[in-house]
Amino acid sequence: MNCESLNLNSRQFVWSSLTKAEQDALLQRPVQGTSATLNSTVSTILTAVRDQGDAAVIGYTQKFDCAQLTSLSYSAAAIARQIAKLPAKTREAIDKAYSTIRRFHEAQQPQDIRVETAPGVTCELRYAPLSAVGLYVPGGSAVLPSTALMLGVPAQLAGCPRVVLVSPPDQQGELSPALLYAAQRCGITEIYRCGGAQAVAALAYGTESIGKVNKIFGPGNSYVTAAKQAVSQDPQGAAIDMPAGPSELMVIADASANPAFVAADLLSQAEHGADSQVLLLSPSAAIIDAVGQQLERQLTTLSRASTARQALASSALIQVESLAQAVDISQRYAPEHLSVQTAEPDQLAQQLTHVGSLFLGPYTPESGGDYATGTNHVLPTYGFASSASSLGLVDFYRRYTSQKASREGLAGLASAIVELAETEGLDAHARAVTLRLEASS
Repeated sequence: MNCESLNLNSRQFVWSSLTKAEQDALLQRPVQGTSATLNSTVSTILTAVRDQGDAAVIGYTQKFDCAQLTSLSYSAAAIARQIAKLPAKTREAIDKAYSTIRRFHEAQQPQDIRVETAPGVTCELRYAPLSAVGLYVPGGSAVLPSTALMLGVPAQLAGCPRVVLVSPPDQQGELSPALLYAAQRCGITEIYRCGGAQAVAALAYGTESIGKVNKIFGPGNSYVTAAKQAVSQDPQGAAIDMPAGPSELMVIADASANPAFVAADLLSQAEHGADSQVLLLSPSAAIIDAVGQQLERQLTTLSRASTARQALASSALIQVESLAQAVDISQRYAPEHLSVQTAEPDQLAQQLTHVGSLFLGPYTPESGGDYATGTNHVLPTYGFASSASSLGLVDFYRRYTSQKASREGLAGLASAIVELAETEGLDAHARAVTLRLEASS
């Protein structure tokens, strides 16, 4: 299909008229069909970086981003020179977003707990910040200082001792002044110019320039997502926040919705990348038609219209029988972003639990959450919103437990511990209890 002459009427469907197979195909993410080839490419990159270190990362960066790049690190002086170029109004916008994001995440501070589970026995749940975290900020076709805030603010609040930011440079080997200022606001000084699967590999395994981290955060394209999943399954790799890949938005709208608002929201996600996906569910045929017309009208004004049209080729405007059916489809799809533009969005929201982030009502554009409402825009994609959570402050901590028993406390639990140990055939477990009580009697 020629993306420049995409007929949006061909992307309108009536859900009840589709077969089960057609419904499944309509809800399939666009990148899932190329996973075998993608995974093979990612595996090659990960192996190269693990074996060759900086040389491989620089080689891939020269190939994909900047042919002249010879160093991954970004000096403090270079960062300062870039930040000096930032217009005052952009600086003010970043400051405002930093403020709202920090306010929302400060309220998420985890609390240690201490419980006496039995007389003389106390158990504790404790939290400690991760010692080294890697923040992946996408680049390429769009500059995303907002993602630096979404990752950097919780890392700063958690007090992680080492915070590393990586992002692909432009063709001149630079990172944007806005990105660097956002990083500065979050107290990040260790910054490297690399992106893609090679940057994920560098964070996970370490290179001569980039020290290994414990956990990798941040969204990215399908290659970044595949690389994150791969290193998280490698004992020598690193943990990850979630599978956060190409952007996706679902809108549930009834006859009360404003078609221009709905179309604007759909396009705000479609312009992220050709592998993004947007879906509209509505019981109103009139809304479906009006949104289709608005999409065409608004597309003509977008600087990234070509990218948005490519995304729309894998998207759909779906007429459903009822809002209840829309809820069922949404729960099945588990969207990253879900906009509810109905007469009573709060009531419908109670049923919508398989979602990365909810946007309720006509004056809550998805782009608000992307930038400055205060919620985090790093969210699970690919349907993982049915089991994975949106990024939050607690993700930058690890939790562990502690327990302490007095002699009397151990004696009170001894019969249960010994019986369970003997039931499982673990004599040494039982002896560890009885020996103590015999020695102190």
